[in-house]
Amino acid sequence: MPVETRPFDAARYLDSDESIAAFMDEAFQTGDAAFITHCLGAVARARGMTEIARDAGLSRESLYRALGEKGNPEFGTVLKVMRALGLRLATQTAAPA
Repeated sequence: MPVETRPFDAARYLDSDESIAAFMDEAFQTGDAAFITHCLGAVARARGMTEIARDAGLSRESLYRALGEKGNPEFGTVLKVMRALGLRLATQTAAPA
């Protein structure tokens, strides 16, 4: 009997401010812009794309495009989305490579 699987969707598990902050912190630590964009999309879906788009001053369609698989949002868009999600960027000194 074959095992049936479903695609993993992180948005299903992002149900608290703490889990979202930890998720995004880990995403930013990868330094991978595409992965960070993907994770922002998961958080936006968890919170509700329509609401996040409205709060960010974007159309729902443009938010989906920006945070989609082929999206490459401008930094200003990332900041608007993060603000709408109640998140902010912070800096700290990085360990030497």
